[in-house]
Amino acid sequence: MKYLKQNGLYSSLKKYSQSDAYPFHMPGHKRNCAMLEQSLPYDADITEINGFDDLHDAQGILKAACEKAQRVFHGERSYMLINGSTCGILAAISSAVCRGDCIIAARNCHKAVYNACALSELDVRFVYPTMDKSGVCGSISPQSVSAALLDCPKAKAVVITSPTYEGVVSDVASIAEICHSRGVLLIVDNAHGAHQRFCTFGRKGEPVSCGADIVISSLHKTLPSLTQTAVAHINGSLADREKFERYLGVFETSSPSYILMASMDACFDFLEKSEKAFSEYEKSLLDFSEKMKKLKRLTVLCHGKDSCEQHGFYAFDKGKLVIVTSGSDISGVELTERLRGEYSLELEMAYPTYALAMTSVCDTRQGLDRLADALLQIDKTLAAAKKQTPFPPLPKPMRIRMTNAELERLPDLELTRELAASGRYISRRCIYAYPPGVPIVTPGELIGSFEYDYIELLKNSGVKIKTV
Repeated sequence: MKYLKQNGLYSSLKKYSQSDAYPFHMPGHKRNCAMLEQSLPYDADITEINGFDDLHDAQGILKAACEKAQRVFHGERSYMLINGSTCGILAAISSAVCRGDCIIAARNCHKAVYNACALSELDVRFVYPTMDKSGVCGSISPQSVSAALLDCPKAKAVVITSPTYEGVVSDVASIAEICHSRGVLLIVDNAHGAHQRFCTFGRKGEPVSCGADIVISSLHKTLPSLTQTAVAHINGSLADREKFERYLGVFETSSPSYILMASMDACFDFLEKSEKAFSEYEKSLLDFSEKMKKLKRLTVLCHGKDSCEQHGFYAFDKGKLVIVTSGSDISGVELTERLRGEYSLELEMAYPTYALAMTSVCDTRQGLDRLADALLQIDKTLAAAKKQTPFPPLPKPMRIRMTNAELERLPDLELTRELAASGRYISRRCIYAYPPGVPIVTPGELIGSFEYDYIELLKNSGVKIKTV
């Protein structure tokens, strides 16, 4: 990239920020310094000196910030997270189980959920979302959670993601009711939904108000806060707060950045007086949606002529602009490249059948207009797809019960089509597309022909595949 010269990261970032490139991606503050009226320079970067409290034993100024978070999010107990939602997910799952327990997890959870399960050697039972024809994972149904709990009555917790990376929301209230009727904890990875409470389109399925026991939300993804900031909310009596705090001490740094915490505190202040800003944001999204009715080949999920009901989603986050390309002659990866190269619009992620533009309350009407105009112009140049083939569903590989130590002792064989076809290749690692970080195969699962072909399909479409 032309901005990345040999001048150091900060100089390169400054040059990039002064360019015409518009950020349809994280973080949620969108570099909109004029709107936020905040400055967080180096001279504010301190440690736990007298008068500035201790995040892991907050009694003063940091406790007040956490209480501010409780007010704006309506949580019973809120925690500031400096290691992002990841440390909150690790602490939530670790505090809800004992080693070897059974846990039920949505298959489309972030890899942090799988890491937490591996650390405690958990017996994981999966519930699968429906797969939309666009390639987007749908909602987790309450019925699938109920069935999984009947199948595994000793399960200690249920973990789902809502909204998903692409904005699909599940019926958290019904799932919480099912879990609580069996005395089971519900943990919601709400990393992409910190803004839900503040948007009229986001309140359906908002997990804190819907009764989830532990909710982890990234501030930086959809709200004005610096990267790596998040909050965790604990509600009700099922979650062990003392145990959660103990595990936060394990997974969260003991030297939290005051710059990051200051950014969270500023975010909470913004939220307390943000009604007008969110109202303007929703108006801009409505205008964008109206323009998308003119598209012929492309479709923006649940915008324009498209609706949530057409896809069977429980609800959808209108702030996520999922541009579906399966009705045209280009892929999501190709569309992303065109938007970058021809219009200086950088999207969040690309998949074979769609591309994702993330928006937030800090987006400008001009920015959304730029994206709308670019999509309409590109749409006029596209031909119809010769054949619309639905994207295959997430693989459901067979799991072999093995400990982490047993998995580590397996030979490190190169995965080939022939080996996958034999049905004997056991994965030692998580294999996933990043973004969004949803595993295709987890450790201890057999990679067969379907899994192999799924991975190859993503690779050949230009999607990055990672193995950890």
